[in-house]
Amino acid sequence: MSSLLHTPLHPWHVSQGAQMVPFAGWHMPLRYTSIVEEHQAVRTAVGMFDISHMGRLRLDGPGVDRALDRLVTRRVVDMRLGQVRYSLVCDEDGHLLDDILIYRLMDAGGHEYFLVVANAANRQKVYQHFQQHLDEDISLMDLTQQWAMIAVQGPRALEAVEPMVEFPVKELRYYRAVETAVLGRGALVSRTGYTGEDGVEILVGAGAASEVWQALWQKVTALGGKAAGLGARDTLRLEAGMPLFGHELTANTHPFQAGLRFAVNLDRPFLGSDALKEAAVDSLARLVGLELRTRRVARQGYSILHQGQVVGQVTSGTFSPTLQKSIAMGYVQPALAQVGTELEVDLRGRPEPATVVPLPFYHRRKKGSSP
Repeated sequence: MSSLLHTPLHPWHVSQGAQMVPFAGWHMPLRYTSIVEEHQAVRTAVGMFDISHMGRLRLDGPGVDRALDRLVTRRVVDMRLGQVRYSLVCDEDGHLLDDILIYRLMDAGGHEYFLVVANAANRQKVYQHFQQHLDEDISLMDLTQQWAMIAVQGPRALEAVEPMVEFPVKELRYYRAVETAVLGRGALVSRTGYTGEDGVEILVGAGAASEVWQALWQKVTALGGKAAGLGARDTLRLEAGMPLFGHELTANTHPFQAGLRFAVNLDRPFLGSDALKEAAVDSLARLVGLELRTRRVARQGYSILHQGQVVGQVTSGTFSPTLQKSIAMGYVQPALAQVGTELEVDLRGRPEPATVVPLPFYHRRKKGSSP
């Protein structure tokens, strides 16, 4: 384990008896108690996650908005200060390198810059790609190990963080971010997340991480919440129908077949745009949600069947703690992607009935709505 990277919060995870596992080059907590307990805490109250393994790249310089605009699938030049956008990065052949979040920000010195948050497993790949294609007058810095990143998610998430944050977080709009202070320490707070719940993600310097985490933990537990690990993070994002690179997204996935048309602006040139335009999208398999009639779990790589013939493959699956059903995502032939289509999943040699259902599987209840 000595070759694995440690987040600034690693000692706390170990002290709490977390089950630690290798993940994308890091030593990360899979769970502290049980995945189901941590999952349900996020859905019913609040959960907090150490996501410091996520890559964080800062871009500065004259014309940085135009430079980044040429390297990602979604338009950047029209982003407003404080705005956050989901986008994709691909190479000149249209092969996906990662899905990312892009932040347009201004620091305390009045300098405008961009922050890109990348998947942990793809951080170095994205950094090298940007380095190769950016002009010399654009500064690119990898801040991943200089900062910690904490996600606080759930219906009581804002209640947990509000007393600690200088900026009134309830006034922060979705997919917006602000440089502010948390416990008097410089921080970046964004109204974003990867669970299907409301919440925020907080970036603080590595030296302040332990203080902020401990204070958050006290507030979260007082509200009936828990610290949560990678296991719950995965079941939560799957219920919310959110794609994960290495599962729903790969180098050979066309964004449109994954339901990500909104994240690709083909009306202007970017690296890989010509290849994406030329792809025969209509003939490509489509990402669908599947609901199984068994409690058994459909794992990544299991075959999806129709009338005994293989027509697709599962990309992610779990037994949903919220819905109490076995659910999965996977790719199937376009003709079979219609909601209501009856299929089967081969669970280790035993075909089990499955129905195509809408994504996401789970919708959070908005405040004021009926139970």
